[in-house]
Amino acid sequence: MAVLSLCLAHGNTFFFSIMRLKEWVAVQSDSGDHTKWGEVERILNMTAVRIQEMGGTVEFADVGTHQLPSGETVLLPPVILAEFEKDPKKATLCIYGHVDVQPAKMEDGWTTDPFNLTEIKGNLYGRGATDNKGPVLAWLHAVETYQAIEKEIPMNIKLIIEGLEEVGSYGLLELTRKRNDSFFADVDFIVISDNVWATRTPALTYGTRGSSYFFVEVDGPKLDFHSGVYGGSIQEPMSDLIALLGSLLDHTGKILVPGVTDDVAPLTEDERKLYDNISFDLEEMKSVAGVKHFLQDTKEGVLMARWRNPSLSIHGIQGAFSEPGTKTVIPKQVTGKFSIRHVPNMDPPDVERKVKAHLQQVFSTLKSPNRLRVTATVGAKPWVANLKDPQYVAGQRAVREVFGVDPELIREGSTIPIAQNFQEETGKSVMMLPIGGHDDGEHSQNEKISRYNYIEGTKLFAAYFYELSLLQ
Repeated sequence: MAVLSLCLAHGNTFFFSIMRLKEWVAVQSDSGDHTKWGEVERILNMTAVRIQEMGGTVEFADVGTHQLPSGETVLLPPVILAEFEKDPKKATLCIYGHVDVQPAKMEDGWTTDPFNLTEIKGNLYGRGATDNKGPVLAWLHAVETYQAIEKEIPMNIKLIIEGLEEVGSYGLLELTRKRNDSFFADVDFIVISDNVWATRTPALTYGTRGSSYFFVEVDGPKLDFHSGVYGGSIQEPMSDLIALLGSLLDHTGKILVPGVTDDVAPLTEDERKLYDNISFDLEEMKSVAGVKHFLQDTKEGVLMARWRNPSLSIHGIQGAFSEPGTKTVIPKQVTGKFSIRHVPNMDPPDVERKVKAHLQQVFSTLKSPNRLRVTATVGAKPWVANLKDPQYVAGQRAVREVFGVDPELIREGSTIPIAQNFQEETGKSVMMLPIGGHDDGEHSQNEKISRYNYIEGTKLFAAYFYELSLLQ
């Protein structure tokens, strides 16, 4: 069966797919702002309607409530559990995706309106274009392509679509456990397309890093003070905080928290060889990132730093003066924010204990009268898959059919907790099959997906259905 010809035979699907992406991008489903959860529910409803129009059945699964920092308890947006007509003789593939997005504003530095999909030189710019509305639509269009030319879909298809991925997938782990013996009972494979290629070459992803997010709060005087009145006479919370944050890592990126990296899984020879065939161009990546040099000198060093080694990043300081102009204030309270990306064999609770002990020890050397409080959130584990799994065999075949090249086998430096959660809780095979380009800028200004990746990605998904069915 020529799946590529199947896709080409129904070109109208691709015209309408871009129009639908424009409609979806227009919905400002920023899950980080609970006042916009109505927009999250709106895009979930649009997704459900599209699935139902294609003949699928949809359930809006309740995932409970969430307590906001203010103490207010709010209902969480539901999760879509959907499926198409089932044939007991076929294997079942469950597709995961999300339709919420990161915040975006023109004043952040966008060239175009982030919620008005705009095509420039073959690229489709808009928040959610690559993360993750574009890939979710591509999965639906792959199903629709089979339907449009009256070809039988070779797999049973289920979907689980959520609207809170960008804030930690509230309630999804509990839902997975609750539905393990019902919705997931007949699932053979779970596939996720929520990341991007590492280079210009198509890829299959077999691992992600985990993460923990930390808040370091230093509380001092009762009020903000004038630096001309109190400066030099009190120990300032900001000075304490800078000392604490400065103790976390050195100028080479090495994490200085004792014991945090002790349990990192050693590099095996088989794993090392996987980096040989990745066409990562250091000079191109410097240009894309806008940096003069990386902390490592080789392709392998940079990729390992991004994928299989832990990292610590400092993200900001709450309570500090950050507006344009000047303000000679000593803030009474400041909170530093940083995260650690975990890799296999690191345990989030153990990392949290070691970080807190280190910060307390450093703070004690300052002999400060101020008060320190360290808290942590997230605590997501890393995920690594088995490259000999049938999904990876099918994925490689599908990439060869659509793109004419062997895929690069890569890991992902970011955290996608649901991959590990699905694998642990359901015991099913999990694979990540990205279609986004290496320069798509997910979470950044001017996020985009290229028209080429969007359309060829749809073909890839259709081919993947077929190739996976052959292995049953």
